[in-house]
Amino acid sequence: MGKEILLGAFPVFFIFLMFLGINVAPLIIASIILFFLGYLLFRQGAMPMVQNKASVEVPKTTVKFEEIGGQERAKNELREALDFLIHHDDIKKYGIRPLKGLLLTGPPGTGKTLMAKASANYTNSAFVAASGSQFVEMYVGVGAQRVRDLFKEAKQKAEKNHQDSAIIFIDEIDVLGGKREGNQHREYDQTLNQLLTEMDGITTSESPRILIIAATNRVDMLDEALIRPGRFDRQIVVDLPDKKARKHILEIHIRNKPLADDVDLDAIARDTFNFSGAQLESVTNEAAIYAFREESDKITQRHFSYAIDKVMMGEQTDKESTAEERERVAKHELGHAIVSEEVRPRSVSQVSLRPRGQALGYVRQSPQQERYLYTVDYLEQQIMIALGGAVAEEILYGGRSTGSRNDFEQALHLVNTMIDCGLSRLGIVKMDMVTKEDLHEERQRILNNLLEKTRNLLHLHLPVFQHGLDHLLKEEVLNGDEFREMLEKYTLAPDSTKVEEITYKENLAGA
Repeated sequence: MGKEILLGAFPVFFIFLMFLGINVAPLIIASIILFFLGYLLFRQGAMPMVQNKASVEVPKTTVKFEEIGGQERAKNELREALDFLIHHDDIKKYGIRPLKGLLLTGPPGTGKTLMAKASANYTNSAFVAASGSQFVEMYVGVGAQRVRDLFKEAKQKAEKNHQDSAIIFIDEIDVLGGKREGNQHREYDQTLNQLLTEMDGITTSESPRILIIAATNRVDMLDEALIRPGRFDRQIVVDLPDKKARKHILEIHIRNKPLADDVDLDAIARDTFNFSGAQLESVTNEAAIYAFREESDKITQRHFSYAIDKVMMGEQTDKESTAEERERVAKHELGHAIVSEEVRPRSVSQVSLRPRGQALGYVRQSPQQERYLYTVDYLEQQIMIALGGAVAEEILYGGRSTGSRNDFEQALHLVNTMIDCGLSRLGIVKMDMVTKEDLHEERQRILNNLLEKTRNLLHLHLPVFQHGLDHLLKEEVLNGDEFREMLEKYTLAPDSTKVEEITYKENLAGA
C-alpha cells in the first residue's frame, strides 16, 4: 500500500511544481538517471555482496561407506584420514601430523561426491560443502572473501554443535585452484592465494581441526602449490570399477527392484566394461523403466540388455534407412564382429542393426579380461577390430563409405599411441622431434600391414556375412552365442581353394 502511495506522490509533486511555474524538466531527467543507476547497482553490485555465502546447506546424510560399491582401496584410505580426526589423541603418541587435505581424483561418475557425503556420516564433524564455481566472481575480492567465510562457517558450526573437528568439501576444485600463469594478476589468483593461506592454518586455530576434501576430474590443471604435501596431503584415485566392483555396485542398486530368475549379474557386469558407478545406476534404472513400459511384473535380462545399449549408445532412433544402407551397415558391423571374435575369442556380446544415437549399427564387446597395460599385439588387434568394418565393405562392395570415419579416427589414435610409447620401428621417440614425413611413413606402414592382415582374415569368413546378414535383416539383433555358432559353422579352411575363386563381383552379387 505504501509503495502505491509513494508512486502516486511523484506525479502530484511534479504537477504542483509546474503549477507554481517552476521548470521541472531537469528534475525529471535527474530522477530518471538516479533510478537507472540505482537499478544497475542493485542488479550488479548489491546482489553479489548480499549473496556472499560460499557454502550450500547440506542436510544430514545417511550415506555410509558400506553402501558405496567397489572402490575398497579408496574407501579405506579415506576412512584412515577420517580416523585421524576421531582418534586425534592417539596419533599424538606416534608424532603423526593430522592430514589437512584429501584430493579425490578420477573420471566423472565414479563416486567422489558420494564418498564426501559418507565422510560426513562416518565422523562426528561439522560438514559444509561448496562448489568451485561459487568462488568465481567478476568483482575483485569477492572470491577471497567467500573462502574466508567458508572456513569461518565451518569453525562456527563445529563450535555451535560442540564438535572437535569440521570437514569442508569443495567440488570441482579445478575451477578455483587452476594453475597461475606468469605475472598476470587475476581475481582467480587472489581466491587461490586465500585458500592456500587458510589451508596453511595461518589465520585459523588448532581447535576445531579442519579437514578439506576436494574433488576434481582434472588434477593436471591444479596449481602445484595447492597439491603439495602439507595442503592436500593425499591424492586418492577413485577410478572406474573393475568387473568385481561393477557387480557389487549392481547388487546395491537392484535391492529395491523386482528381478526375474533369468537375471545374471555376472553377465551384466561383464557387458558393462568401462562403465562408471553412475552409469551402472542408470542401467538398473533404465531396465526398470523398460519393464514398466511393458507392464512386466519382473525386470528380465532382456530389459538389462536394452538398458546397457541405451546408456552406452543413446536412445533408439527412428532413422529410416534404405534397404541398401541397412545391408551395408549390417556387413560393416559383421566385419567388426568377425575380427573381434577371431583375435579375442568370446569378446562379442551382441551385433545390432538398431540405430542408436548417431550410430546406424554397433557391436557390443565384453572383454574376458580387463587390462591396464597394453602390448604391441594387443594394440594391433584393437586396430584390426577398428578396421574390420571398412575392410568388409571394401571386400564385398569394392569400396568404403563415410561410415568408417570414427573407426579410422580410433585406429589412428591407437597407431599414435604405439609410436608415442616406443612400440614402433622408430623406437623411443618424442613426437615433436620426429619429422612429419617419418611419422606419416611409419603410420602408413603399420596401417597397411594391419589392413592386409584384416583382409586375409575376413576372406576366410565370407559365408558368415550372408548368414549373419539374413539374421540381422530379420531380427535386427544377433547375440554373441548365436554369432559364435555361426562363425564356427561357416568359416572356410585356411587352405581352401574357394577363397581364391571368390571375386569382389561374385561377393557383391552373392550378398
